[in-house]
Amino acid sequence: MYKQQTLSFKLKTLNSKLLSLSNEELKQELLNLHPSLIFEEGGDWMNMFIDPLKWLSFAKQLRAKENLFFDYLFCLTCVDWKTHLTMVYHLSSLRYHHNIVVKSKLNRENAQIETVCRIWKTAEFHEREVFELFGVNFLNHPDLRLLILPEGWEGKFPLRKDFEDPVNMIKL
Repeated sequence: MYKQQTLSFKLKTLNSKLLSLSNEELKQELLNLHPSLIFEEGGDWMNMFIDPLKWLSFAKQLRAKENLFFDYLFCLTCVDWKTHLTMVYHLSSLRYHHNIVVKSKLNRENAQIETVCRIWKTAEFHEREVFELFGVNFLNHPDLRLLILPEGWEGKFPLRKDFEDPVNMIKL
């Protein structure tokens, strides 16, 4: 039985590698899904920008499309550039061994984007963390409340660059 399972696993692994897309093929496939994608050149992983209003439909396609099958959201974070916020999603296809980074530029004064926790369950807690630390509102999130910070920190967003810490008196 063990030999059969090992052989089956090896065949599945070999099959997924054969079906894996090259970087150029992957880029073309992503552009076919959303022609408005803007790619960053350089870096180890394929980085792209998408409009926040198009993010949810694109995320659904990344997960559902059989030859992409991005089934693993392993990092979700935010970057404060003082003029705007950027949401950053690191995705992986465990089946095809692809890794991509999808970014979306948000208005700092009204930072909001659709939740993807119904697509990737891991997003639920990551989004709560970004909500409390950066103030990004994840539309349609089922439980958007503080995750790490104690009561009384609502609306303070300590990882934003304009946050003033009265104890440490650090200004950026």
